Amino acid sequence: MEFTELYESKVIRNLRIALLALVLVLITGTVGYRIIGSPEHSWMDCFYMTFITITTIGYNEIVDVSQHEYGRLFTVFIAITGIGALGYVLSTVTAFTLENDLNIAWRRKKMQKKIEQMSGHYIVCGVGLVGSNVAHDLELTGRPFVIIDTDMKVIQHYLETHPTQVYLHGDTTDNDVLLAAGIMRAKGVFAVAHDDSINLVISLSAKQLNPNLRVVARCHDLKNAEKTKLAGADEIVSPDFSGGLRIVSAMVRPNVMNFLDEMLKTESNLRMEEIHIPEKLDGKQLSVLYLGNQDCMVLGIHRFKDWLFNPTASFQLQGKDVLMVMTTPEGRTRLEQLIQGMG
Repeated sequence: MEFTELYESKVIRNLRIALLALVLVLITGTVGYRIIGSPEHSWMDCFYMTFITITTIGYNEIVDVSQHEYGRLFTVFIAITGIGALGYVLSTVTAFTLENDLNIAWRRKKMQKKIEQMSGHYIVCGVGLVGSNVAHDLELTGRPFVIIDTDMKVIQHYLETHPTQVYLHGDTTDNDVLLAAGIMRAKGVFAVAHDDSINLVISLSAKQLNPNLRVVARCHDLKNAEKTKLAGADEIVSPDFSGGLRIVSAMVRPNVMNFLDEMLKTESNLRMEEIHIPEKLDGKQLSVLYLGNQDCMVLGIHRFKDWLFNPTASFQLQGKDVLMVMTTPEGRTRLEQLIQGMG
């Protein structure tokens, strides 16, 4: 449990004690004044007498205590204990409110500093059923990202299993929120909100702010796919359509689907990754990429519009080639660092 949670539970416990003490004082005062005031004063009169004594309002005495031997001493006792209990209640509520506001402000500032230090990251707009799975896979493959959602409860639900995740609470279609998420330094945006129209606006806003990033949008209704693409999305994905194809594949090619499922579920986090070859490696053999990267397997190479599958180690690379590699997140990182270090 975090310190803030411990603090809040302690404050709530103290508040309950203070409220209980205040209620006991009110009950004691009401019963006491009923005894002192005899039957001519109602229970409401006695309660009111206790209330004005505790709150120091200073009205005339509703119950005449001068005729009772210990009436004024009883009033002094009620005043001291009641004012103390009431003061403790008010101070506890005030402390809790101020501390909670300070904690929220501190967390927001700390989160913003983390985002300002990020570059080449991804922005996941919407962390519902689809968005949370997108975020989960980004985390497994070691890619930095920021999540945004308009519903704080949805964010908190995700944070329950990912407490260190960087997030923003705000409107995913708002340019200021996207800028705060570092969209000018981001590598891509996932528009995966629950509504197609929202994803369309996210795509449009993201491309207007940073035309160089890649936008992948979720589209529930395929008739909205073309509109979303015209708005700026580079790729449209329909979970319903893809899910249908996945169901068919599970029936007619079960071994292939089992292989892909195992690749996604394995503890080593194997994934199919894209590796872009820079111009400086033009003419180099594919074997240079295997140095110290035994956990990388090149399955195919995309060159212009053609595909070459299972290339040999002597295959000559060209600038702008895209390698389809099966590897772990660590293997991908080593391969990218190797490419960057080559002259």
